[in-house]
Order: sequence, then structure tokens, then C-alpha cells
Amino acid sequence: MKISRFTMNPFGMNCYILWSAPGGECIVIDPGMMLDSEREMISSFIDGNKLTVKHILLTHCHIDHACGAKWLAQRYGVEIEAGADEAVIAQSMPLQAQRFGLKIDSTPLSIDNTLAEGDIITLAGEDIKVLETPGHSPGSLSFYFPDSEVVVTGDVIFQSSIGRTDLPGGSFSQLIDVIKTKILTLPTDTVIAPGHGDTTTVGDEKIYNPYI
Repeated sequence: MKISRFTMNPFGMNCYILWSAPGGECIVIDPGMMLDSEREMISSFIDGNKLTVKHILLTHCHIDHACGAKWLAQRYGVEIEAGADEAVIAQSMPLQAQRFGLKIDSTPLSIDNTLAEGDIITLAGEDIKVLETPGHSPGSLSFYFPDSEVVVTGDVIFQSSIGRTDLPGGSFSQLIDVIKTKILTLPTDTVIAPGHGDTTTVGDEKIYNPYI
């Protein structure tokens, strides 16, 4: 599985496109495009590689991760998928834009298909396991690729840090618990692909993350 990372918007958010080969299928995780140039960057990659978008997955529905989801869904005729407990946050997109002083066109977002712990999505013969990882956001999900040894975590955990828990629905104790029980129990060499910043590994975070 190929994993391409695109860093965008004022928050430096990582959008991931997972694909196998040109002309094949792909999954887009956290399309946070706020500018025309960012939308062009993503569509040019997809169209240039002749990829078919099969899933749009959201780790959570904070505006920096989800504001481009509706545009992408309409362009490629794909459903938006996220955790059920993110529905209220998805609907609050205009309020989020106002809260952060973002001068962007934002409308309430609807989740077309809800995902839960134990769900499995398949791309090019590889299974992707859905993990419920709340704490930063109430319905936050992580996506684990056992064969590729990668987990996409959104804002759950970063290199030597963790997601903030002072936003609506956040819980520090819940976040620490899911990091310890859902993320750091994965194989040591598993690459953590976070919502912001560089990749890290489960093994490194066990040793160096001061919050754990």
C-alpha cells in the first residue's frame, strides 16, 4: 500500500491518500482543503494517477480535518464516513470557522456512513481495521493497516505529544486510556501517521512520549 501525505491549511494538517498503483482505487483520509490551491493539489494527484476514490474517511470532524470532505464527496460521488459521535461536531462547521477566525466558505457537514470499532474496510486486497479512539473528539477513529504496519491516528497521538482535550467533547483521561489500550498495543514497528507533524512509531512513543 502506498501512503501519500499532503500537509495543508493554517493548522498544518496531514491529509493522507492511500493507494496501490496508478489506475487503481484509493482512500482519502481527512481532506482538510481550505483553499482552491489545496483542492487542486488533491484532485490533480487523484486524477493524474487515474485513481478511483472508494472511501472518504474522517478521523474526526474538526474543521481542519473535514472542511474539504463535502467538496471531495461531490466531485467523486463518494460517501463521507466517520464515527457516529462526530455528527454534532460535523454540523457545527460554520461555528468552528467562526471560533478560529477562518474566512472560508463552510457549511454543516453530514456523515453519510458511520463507522465503529471492529469495522473493516478493504482496499486493493488489504484490510483496514477501524479503531474507536475518543478523547480528543468524542467520535474519533483511527485506521489500522496491519499488512502495511501503519496506523492513521488523526489527533490522538503525535510524535512525543498527544491531542488537545480542551475542545468540546474532549477528555484527557479517555485519551490516555485509548492511547495505551488501542495504539501502543499495536506491534512495536507500526508507523503512526498523525494528523499533524511527522510520522513516528509505536516503539518510539512508548519510550519518548512524556504523556504516556
